[in-house]
Amino acid sequence: MAGNYQTGAVFIAGGSLAGAGVAATVGGMGLAGGFGAVGVGTTPVVAAGAVAGVAAYGLWKAVTEVDAVAVSAMGIGAVGGAACSGVFGGMGLVAPKIGLAFGIGTIPMAGIGAVVGLASYGIAKLLDESEVKETPAQVFERMEEKVLQMDYYSATVRELELFLSGEDLNRKFAALEVEDELEALKAQVSNNSSTKTEPEVISLKTQSSGRWKCIQTLKGHLAGVNAIAITPDGETLVSGSNDRQVHLWHLKTGKWLYTFTGQAEAVLSVAISPDGQQVVSGSVDRKISCWQLNTRKFLRTFFYSNSPYSHDGFVNSVAFSPDGKYIASGSTDGSIRIWGRYSGNLKQTLNGHKNSVLSVAFSPDGKTLVSCGADKVIRIWDLNTWKQRYMMTEHLGVVTTVVISQDNQTLISGSTDNTIKLWNLDTGKLLSILTEHSAAISCLAISNDERILASSSRDGIIKLWDLHNKQIIQTLDGLSPVAFSPDSKTLVSGGKNGTINIWMQTQNNANFSGEWWEVLGVDQSANSQEVRFAYLELARKYHPDIKNCATSESVMQAINQAYAAYNEQINARIFDV
Repeated sequence: MAGNYQTGAVFIAGGSLAGAGVAATVGGMGLAGGFGAVGVGTTPVVAAGAVAGVAAYGLWKAVTEVDAVAVSAMGIGAVGGAACSGVFGGMGLVAPKIGLAFGIGTIPMAGIGAVVGLASYGIAKLLDESEVKETPAQVFERMEEKVLQMDYYSATVRELELFLSGEDLNRKFAALEVEDELEALKAQVSNNSSTKTEPEVISLKTQSSGRWKCIQTLKGHLAGVNAIAITPDGETLVSGSNDRQVHLWHLKTGKWLYTFTGQAEAVLSVAISPDGQQVVSGSVDRKISCWQLNTRKFLRTFFYSNSPYSHDGFVNSVAFSPDGKYIASGSTDGSIRIWGRYSGNLKQTLNGHKNSVLSVAFSPDGKTLVSCGADKVIRIWDLNTWKQRYMMTEHLGVVTTVVISQDNQTLISGSTDNTIKLWNLDTGKLLSILTEHSAAISCLAISNDERILASSSRDGIIKLWDLHNKQIIQTLDGLSPVAFSPDSKTLVSGGKNGTINIWMQTQNNANFSGEWWEVLGVDQSANSQEVRFAYLELARKYHPDIKNCATSESVMQAINQAYAAYNEQINARIFDV
């Protein structure tokens, strides 16, 4: 009996892990229907995976033991599922970040009920085999307590996906083989010096002026961060999260300032007015909320017609026009709505997308609005006529994000096809395709000096691109969203477990002094793998055999001393324990 009980536990654990994998891959999800819209976080998905696991165990037991009770349990569950469909009416499952949306009718609900019934049978069999005197309800309650700890599984699944995709392997091997790589580069330099008669000329105009490193991690949100925005003066950071909160932070010090509450569900988008006076948020609860930044007072919720909502679906994106008079919003209901900032009235509704609108952006000159969505289409709207000028359909996947350069010349889009595309905003002509990401693009940001593009993807990677030569400057470990400060000297990104990372640029000729984490360019709380990777990356860059300059030897010595100081600290902790 104990062997069978352990088998049942394996089924449940496997289902839970599968649920965590789905949550990590798909991101924010929700149920929508006549009852409204509710978010579905990681815990419910993991719980559903556990139920599916125990249902699979029940099926296995029913087949091996030829037990007709299982069929009765499935029948009862199917009737219950059909009854739920009759009570709640039409429902749908939506995942706006990947453009997923489909209806759940009576038959699928009956199937779900049958799975739940089979899960009840599986629980009953487990009770029989374990000889535990608990009711099925008590077992489910105990399972729920375990499910609440499943957030760790989500992180594990993401690491597993990186490993299986080869991306994580490549990075690990690159780090482990740094000595071999250095030797190969030394040989290459030696060979090249014997064959070249003229020195290679490298233009410094397109080179990055320094290396970006994480200088601070902000902790305050209780769930993943979906959106960030920075005030025009560069002093205040606004963040929206799955925990239904909008936080204000002092960008320079990282100090938490205030929390705006009131959203009934996860906050998907935030925007700050050009004058830095107001902040708006879009949420899974289908509402757009607005606050005054200096007084912290709630101003209004934007409603249309006689509806208590701003949209008929999740509000995925909000943006202020450059003159601050209008707010544009994009939703899973497929519409774009233009609102008067001061009156709160609905001015225009732009229709054309055949599925969720995932991102909207105004051009800096205020003449154009760009939108993209789950229909894989980018649409360009003329704000003088409120008509569509043209559209681009070259992306092979859902178009998740769009941004426009400050000179109004270039539109940049990111997609689940893992590509970033650059377009001429006036003509719609495709200019360039960036293909270095190995996962779906989540967010894009352009520095105000138009030198750097930041792109984040769903594998937890941020890439910084030189917009002049379209080459990668640096790869960072971080999550969506991403945003540059107005002076282009600070990059803000999402981090693990609801944190926010603050990145700053260090000069190439910087003095390599200070604490070990400052020299290595990592957070003080970085784990051993992150520290080692940073050390090897610096060694690859500054080793005297590679960088032949007067300061390379002293710089490499400082790097070695910093890494030695880190190892001494780790050893001291071990011996203390």
